[in-house]
Amino acid sequence: MLKVNEIFHSIQGESSHAGRPCVFVRLTGCNLRCTWCDTEYAFYEGEDLTVDQVLERVAAYGCRLVEVTGGEPLMQPGAIELMERLLKDGYEVLLETGGSLPIDRVPRDVIKIVDFKAPSSGMMKKNLWSILDDLAPQDEIKIVIGDRADYDWAKAALEQHDHLGRHTVLFSPVFGRLEPQTLSEWILGDRLPVRFQLQLHKIIWEPDLRGV
Repeated sequence: MLKVNEIFHSIQGESSHAGRPCVFVRLTGCNLRCTWCDTEYAFYEGEDLTVDQVLERVAAYGCRLVEVTGGEPLMQPGAIELMERLLKDGYEVLLETGGSLPIDRVPRDVIKIVDFKAPSSGMMKKNLWSILDDLAPQDEIKIVIGDRADYDWAKAALEQHDHLGRHTVLFSPVFGRLEPQTLSEWILGDRLPVRFQLQLHKIIWEPDLRGV
């Protein structure tokens, strides 16, 4: 059984898969409380569904790319079975996880997007860097940048953890707090080997709109 906050069909707004139609399965609950969180409604709201019921709703959209997200989806043991079943049914599966919980039980073929937390999130001490040892080549690292201190911290992390260089690293500005141009210029000025990203869904639709 899973507690599910929402299931919806939208344009993937983040990662190197941005722009692709995707079905999102947002699970309820999170072990973190980031200062800039934009999905606080997922902390507690949700309905109880079996994995079969989730798969039925996903199939109704006729889309072969699915992201399991949250909140923090790995808080629910049933998330592993859900991802296994999605892969078995032939879906391409993404997982967005907050960088604080082990990923060793996540199926290898799932594309994991690990969102390590910078200082302005207030959750930096929760980062579990040992996760890097369990990443597959297709997995990605995301760091949300709120200010210059976050950027300098992220740049230092790239130097300290050489594992990061083996994966796509995404730098994303906190929406409404850090200007995209500013972050872009920092990246260009330092010649960082990272991928700048915006949250496309917040540009296409109203930033606070759910289900997109």
